[in-house]
Amino acid sequence: MSWYQYESSNERKARGQQDLARRCKQGEELVSLVVPQGSRKLVSTFWGKAWCQHLEKYKDYEYRLPRGRSYLRQGLVYNLSVEAGLVTAQVLGSSMYEVSVQIAPLPAEAWAGMQAACAGQVGSLLDLLSGNLGAGVMEVICDRDKGIFPAPKEIKMSCTCPDWADMCKHVAAVMYGVGVKFDTDGALFFRLRQVDPADLLAAGAQELLSSSEGAGDGLSGEDLSALFGIELAGEEAAAVPQEQAPSRPIKEIQTLVSPKKKKKPAIKAKPKAAVKSKPKVPKKGGTSSQKAR
Repeated sequence: MSWYQYESSNERKARGQQDLARRCKQGEELVSLVVPQGSRKLVSTFWGKAWCQHLEKYKDYEYRLPRGRSYLRQGLVYNLSVEAGLVTAQVLGSSMYEVSVQIAPLPAEAWAGMQAACAGQVGSLLDLLSGNLGAGVMEVICDRDKGIFPAPKEIKMSCTCPDWADMCKHVAAVMYGVGVKFDTDGALFFRLRQVDPADLLAAGAQELLSSSEGAGDGLSGEDLSALFGIELAGEEAAAVPQEQAPSRPIKEIQTLVSPKKKKKPAIKAKPKAAVKSKPKVPKKGGTSSQKAR
């Protein structure tokens, strides 16, 4: 037995916190994986639940997993990353330990069998990633031996801690952390298994296409336009040039664009009426000649 086993839990935690503070002081970025607080459930969606339930089916893991849940709830899992065939993270114990989990890619034969079994049953990619699946699809995907989830022989774990077990509590914390990541993004699961989720949809679409090709003479271009609400341009239509409007002289074009305003007819002035002269009225008293008379 090593001195590690005789060290108290409080002493191990104190050493771990010192290591964490030292790394942060050196500028190392450490992001803790956030898990639901105040709830007994770590996960709530289909892919998160299915992942965790799959792990708990194996007796090799059942004794180590509870310690991992405790570490995860305490926020001791940092920088968890899910990539194609690989999960990496750092877990804080008596020091910061490096954890790596390698997942073998899903065999091509197994994936092809799932596509055939699920053909026409997956409504959309959104339904698949959110776990909105029928009973038949779920039975195929979640099958313990032939399903999409990895078996223990397909999982290779490593941790820098002194624990001799393949799944130490630090690895167990990371494995549960993967379920939490799937809870927020179901597409990560397919990335981890190195398969394209759209293949399950493509299989159903191919089956539909084959059935339509075998029925009668098929769909004409007009039928497809009406079905999909689009215009299909054929080669003949593309080859016919559009008729060009005859060119017009510039003056004529200007006339069409801005026609001249009609002039209003000039208003003739009325002739002035002749002014009659008034007779002269003689002044009182008259002239000298008039007086003589």
